Amino acid sequence: MQNILPPVAGLFDLTGRTVIVTGASGGIGHGIAGRLAEAGANVVCHYHGNRDAAEALAAGIGERALAAAGDLSVEADVAALMAGALDGFGAVHAVVNNAGHQPVAPLREIAPTDWAQMMAVNTTAPFLLTRAFAAHVDARGGGGAVVNIASIEGHQPAPGHAHYAASKAALLMFTKAAALELGGLGIRVNSISPGLIHRDGIEEGWPEGVDRWKAAAPLGRLGQPQDIGDAVLFLVSDAARWVSGADLVVDGGVGTRPTW
Repeated sequence: MQNILPPVAGLFDLTGRTVIVTGASGGIGHGIAGRLAEAGANVVCHYHGNRDAAEALAAGIGERALAAAGDLSVEADVAALMAGALDGFGAVHAVVNNAGHQPVAPLREIAPTDWAQMMAVNTTAPFLLTRAFAAHVDARGGGGAVVNIASIEGHQPAPGHAHYAASKAALLMFTKAAALELGGLGIRVNSISPGLIHRDGIEEGWPEGVDRWKAAAPLGRLGQPQDIGDAVLFLVSDAARWVSGADLVVDGGVGTRPTW
């Protein structure tokens, strides 16, 4: 059967599609939600704690957005998030598992409760929301996309981030496993591994780290939230219609630097 290709001009047009972006109240989530909205998507701006930022983001997008709270490591909150999205827009076409947890602690000082909290936010929540999304897709007849926001630390750890790096490595493997099992529903599952992304105050609070990053990155700068937003846009769009189980590293080229 001959494939009918979408026109190039419409590859990134998300008009009529609804995307849930978790952790949309944070910097990267804000960048993702904003770029998807620019492409025409309806956006569910999830938050857990920073209500004002999520509601301001949704208000800025307008009638094609809504803010929704929830602890996504809790199954009931995941169900409520999906229900709210369906009430607001009728269907969900993509999920971006962006919400994350990233404290710093030496391995020997990480308490079991700290480890459990890291895994709950960074692995359990994406699992629960992906599973709920798959059930919805199955009910409406198939088709959709999931993008998991992992990290370059899922490939290479940093000191003080044993629990974080382990959680992101788990998310990378979950991405592949979900792509394998959900492909029959027409669901593509991919991940993005960002490098160091700019946030307010990072240059003042961590000048030596920023300087090291800029020196190591061939492109010579920190990433911007919109850099990740554009990568997400590609992966949820028709331009990536035959891409699944992949990890897109968005790090300004830092991964090309020799480690010896």
